[in-house]
Amino acid sequence: MTSTPTSPAGANATRTYGADPAQVYDVYPPAAGTSANGTVVVVHGGFWRAEYDREHAVPEAKAFAAAGYHVALVEYRRAGMPGGGVPGTLDDVRDVLASISSQPDLPQPLVLVGHSAGGHLVTWAAGQPWARERGITGVVSLAGVVDLGAADRLHLGDDAARAFVGSGPGTAAWTSADPMSTLPPAVPVRLVDGSDDDTVPLGVADAYVAKAKAAGGDVTEDVVQGADHFAVIDPSAPAFAHVLTAVRSLTGRPTP
Repeated sequence: MTSTPTSPAGANATRTYGADPAQVYDVYPPAAGTSANGTVVVVHGGFWRAEYDREHAVPEAKAFAAAGYHVALVEYRRAGMPGGGVPGTLDDVRDVLASISSQPDLPQPLVLVGHSAGGHLVTWAAGQPWARERGITGVVSLAGVVDLGAADRLHLGDDAARAFVGSGPGTAAWTSADPMSTLPPAVPVRLVDGSDDDTVPLGVADAYVAKAKAAGGDVTEDVVQGADHFAVIDPSAPAFAHVLTAVRSLTGRPTP
């Protein structure tokens, strides 16, 4: 892996995991004087669309570093970009996690934290057979699109799920991308959702939580009262304390 000179403020490196300019991740070290158990991998949202990149997740990444964690902020190819969508975006998630898990300065365990479409991607990763091999001990979905069928029925993001997959429910591509197709997940899944989210409504998670639990999965949901879609990635919002609690529960680090 190589470093590039485009690292954002606070990051000490930007590393590549492929040839495309979008196949990169920024590395943030833990704040001085803090201690951490493992690495938080941040996967941004934006309904998988090209116009939404990782920049809006920088405050979130910095907050995890301030809490004492090593952090990797991931970029990936998105729908509307060459190679983006299914399967390219899913391939990127697999490949970036292989890269991160091989880095000596990004210690395991790895906890994946994804917001919105990123919540879909980390929950998808939780259901893959290689999840434990990558050192993943769990994932945290923040307002995640964890059920593509529900997203499709609600036409979330102007039918963003169909644009991402390139087809509709029932196709092989759709099944391959839907976290509902790989239950129970191979690692614990913690969902943190806002009661006032009108972008990815609470009901999107209902079937995933119920079916994952019925299949024996270690899955829990924390509904934060009064929180909207973006409160869960805002370090200044009360909802972010719930996110840190979920992360700490998966890294073995006690909650203060």
